[in-house]
Amino acid sequence: MDQITSLDKFVLPIGKQAIELQQIEYESGGMPLLRVRIREGSRFTVFDIDPESAERWGRVMTEWALVQGKSA
Repeated sequence: MDQITSLDKFVLPIGKQAIELQQIEYESGGMPLLRVRIREGSRFTVFDIDPESAERWGRVMTEWALVQGKSA
C-alpha cells in the first residue's frame, strides 16, 4: 500500500484554492515524491514532483516572495 503523509494544508486568500502538500512513497519503491494537490471547487489538480524539481520550484517561489516583500 502506498504511504501518503500530509505535510501542510492551507487556503489561498485570493481565489480560495485549497492547497495540500503531501509526501508520497509508492509501495513498489522508488524515491519519495512531493505531491501538490490544488482543489478549486470540485476540480482537483495534482502534481507529483521529484526532489530536484521541488527544490527549484521552492527556490524560485521564495526568491519571488522576498522581492515582493521588499517592494511593499
